[in-house]
Amino acid sequence: MNANKPTLTLGPVLYLWEGEKWRDFYFRIADEAPVSHVVIGETVCSKRLHFTDPYFAPVIERLVAAGKRIVLSTLALVTLERESQYVRSLIADSPYPVEANDLSALALLEREPHWIGPLVNVYNAATARVLARRGARAICLPPELPASSIDEIVAHTPGVDFEVLAFGRMPLAISARCAHARAKGHIKDNCQFVCKDDPDGLPVNTLDRQSFLALNGVQTVSFTCQALLAELSGLVGRGVSRFRLSPQDCDMVSVARLYDGVLHGRLDAEDGLARLRQIYPTAPFSNGFHHGQEGAAWIARARNTAHGANA
Repeated sequence: MNANKPTLTLGPVLYLWEGEKWRDFYFRIADEAPVSHVVIGETVCSKRLHFTDPYFAPVIERLVAAGKRIVLSTLALVTLERESQYVRSLIADSPYPVEANDLSALALLEREPHWIGPLVNVYNAATARVLARRGARAICLPPELPASSIDEIVAHTPGVDFEVLAFGRMPLAISARCAHARAKGHIKDNCQFVCKDDPDGLPVNTLDRQSFLALNGVQTVSFTCQALLAELSGLVGRGVSRFRLSPQDCDMVSVARLYDGVLHGRLDAEDGLARLRQIYPTAPFSNGFHHGQEGAAWIARARNTAHGANA
């Protein structure tokens, strides 16, 4: 068991929110949310930077004043020279640790203490140890890993803080093309920022009209929301020391308080799940990947059987 007290991390906002909404979200996180670390910065699309750039400095100042530990996120896919320059300057100029979300950032971060984000495929302990030797101090494991793989990686990679995505739609893929813009009749170069109309992602339906994915600009995320509340104590026992909450378009302060209550034994997990459904009723919950099944499945705690899936 990890000797450190487990903590919560707030991941970066993956969606395009208007600048004022983005600023006010982080101001409230600073003032009210029981999270120890905040990963912040554009991860999905560099075209979105001008929405948040005017507010970045005051947001960081507010978070630091509130005692939050800052980690800056890199882009998950670098395809243009200006994006390469952005990542280089971010790493060179940052007074805070940087979270790498693709392999191109690792060469710039080698030997510098840094984090590894959930978009980097860390699927075994050998990979985790290589990253640790190169300077990784914390690794957020990909959400598709089952508990057995988490056991193996954590047990055989000493000296690294491991993190698991405990709440949020799961990042599944990222592309150089923008399916979100295409779905609304635009091309990527003239997208007109239509993704801001879907602050929680644009649901994608099957031919049977079942929602199973969501588009977020160039990124694809799950339609279901991963909710590992009942699994928190088991993960702590496996040595996981941090739990990531990925921002959704809901009351994330209440989400953080709820997870903090379950994590530290003030709230029962089942009661927590009931409250979580009230806070975030937009998407069905899932935990299938964690239990070695399809990611959209819901594995009930008591009977250990799949209930729900895509809705």
